[in-house]
Amino acid sequence: MTKPHGPLAGITVIALEQAVSAPMCSRVLADFGARVIKVENPNGGDFARDYDTVVNGLAAHFVWANRGKESITLDLKSAAGLDILHRLLERADALVSNLAPGATARMGLAPEALRARYPELIAVEIDGYGPGGPISHKRAYDLLVQAESGACAVTGGPGAPAKPGPPVADISTGLYSALSIMALLLGRARGALPAGEPMPSVAVSLFDTMTDIMGYPLTYTQHSGIDQVPLGMSSPAVSPYGAFATRDGQTVVLGTTNDREWQRLARDIIERPDLADDPRFATNSDRCAARAELDAAIGSWCAGRDLAEIQAIADAAGIGNSRYNLPSEVVEHPQLRARDRWRSVETPNGPIPALLPPPVIAGHTAAMGPVPALGEHTDAILADLGLDAAAIAELRAAGAIGPNPKDVTP
Repeated sequence: MTKPHGPLAGITVIALEQAVSAPMCSRVLADFGARVIKVENPNGGDFARDYDTVVNGLAAHFVWANRGKESITLDLKSAAGLDILHRLLERADALVSNLAPGATARMGLAPEALRARYPELIAVEIDGYGPGGPISHKRAYDLLVQAESGACAVTGGPGAPAKPGPPVADISTGLYSALSIMALLLGRARGALPAGEPMPSVAVSLFDTMTDIMGYPLTYTQHSGIDQVPLGMSSPAVSPYGAFATRDGQTVVLGTTNDREWQRLARDIIERPDLADDPRFATNSDRCAARAELDAAIGSWCAGRDLAEIQAIADAAGIGNSRYNLPSEVVEHPQLRARDRWRSVETPNGPIPALLPPPVIAGHTAAMGPVPALGEHTDAILADLGLDAAAIAELRAAGAIGPNPKDVTP
């Protein structure tokens, strides 16, 4: 059994989770040292385990979002399985769930029931659209919510909407959920919550998260009446700002964020004082309206130079720039290697490389524990609850728990 360390050591989280949003929440907590017990269906477990087999036979999504956790298999449709869950909740600090709409309520785990039975438990339920609305009942996956929230409409190119590549709705919802748990843990520790009252329950929806992330496009449209057209690797908010081909077949990304930077780009980089002095381009709004003309001038300048030269000139002028990279190039990125960002994480099929969590906290090393096999910790967790081998065997025979992974032939 894992022995977490870190600022959340001693905190126990029970996770009824699938896919990405809740697993990301609990992974963040595990990286900070919480003990995370992942409750999985004996029949296959978290369905993200089967998305693909590219990581030594394991799924890329699953190994990314589930390190540092213990896996117990419980049939929560059985009385015995549900009883074990309640015994775990008696000892837990937090419960995270993102099951299908209504699933927790059918198991007797609705927020009001949990608050009455476990007043010290922080219960966080992640759903698609939040309760009380006309589409609250619908299933919600990352793509569906990104489309519903307008994120796809501001991604891609004119007439070619696209889903942002990473599962932004899932990841952001998981992070908001983890932040909520940490805030309530801190509030409890500091006595900032009402004395004698149960811990407040938390509901976080993917739709609310994505509409919050859509803050700029929604605010712009609300006050202008204009649905901005997506511009691929540019932005409707600022100009010049975009990707340009270089002489050596690379792509450089150059951007300005204010009038002073525009003056430096025009005068010191592309050496076009005529553009810098032209009143048609004086403000950012003016430059957005003239985007095509400015992009053509910058594109022409970049086309005559190699990437390294362009970046050296831009750095010297204090203008933001970057190289367009493929994922295969990011894996080998010198910035990650120079800063020692890669670590080895154990999995049931051997060690794999994984990036450290983004926060760099002095004196703290992220736990980054192993990725669990399905039901790997079932027997140990049950023994920790006081069940002996005979009782565990009885539960297994009744189907309330899954088989011991050690007894399963690969």
